[in-house]
Amino acid sequence: LASGKRMTELIEDILPGHPVGVLTGPNLAREIMSGQAAASVLSMADEIVVRALQPVFHSGLFRVYTNTDLIGCELGGVLKNIVAIAVGMGDGLGAGDNTRAALITRGLAEITRLGVAMGGRAETFAGLTGMGDLIATCTSTLSRNRHVGVELGKGRPIDAIVAGMNMVAEGVKSAPTVIALAEAHGIDMPIARDVFDVTQGRRTAADAFRGLLRTSAGDEAHPG
Repeated sequence: LASGKRMTELIEDILPGHPVGVLTGPNLAREIMSGQAAASVLSMADEIVVRALQPVFHSGLFRVYTNTDLIGCELGGVLKNIVAIAVGMGDGLGAGDNTRAALITRGLAEITRLGVAMGGRAETFAGLTGMGDLIATCTSTLSRNRHVGVELGKGRPIDAIVAGMNMVAEGVKSAPTVIALAEAHGIDMPIARDVFDVTQGRRTAADAFRGLLRTSAGDEAHPG
């Protein structure tokens, strides 16, 4: 995380000359293990290689699509975790469906802006690795990142929440790096910034939500 590099970039540094990729999408592990249908995206820069590997992962109940936008697919899988924490905070504070929908949609706009600035394609974030993964992670009771947000919304301290979990909530660890990348690329991400502040113990979830409501609303294509 401290390097600011994506996982595939680190793998390329260690294993130069080897094809790298990601399998990502709305794939909650417990549902897949129980045999429920799901769809995912196998992303690699080399279209020939990714199509050759597609049948290895594809099965009747696990549909695997291909995408050569490795940057966009990889970033979608990382950035959605931060939005899920924000949505969870709203749920923990007792916010309604309208608030949840607004956070998911505006969160997707933030993800897309940063993703495009870093070299991803805008349309990638409207697909399985963007909106699809975002919906699953933001709404499922199986989502670790949403769980963290819910507990923050209830007023619990972040250290106590993390200590009580058996698995990692990636959004907590990636938030500082995401904010650093947003600043480096000149991208305003108010939702991600609030999640960062809350997970760092600088603000409460209630304070963060009041701040979001005070943010001026302009054109839908703009931050805020």
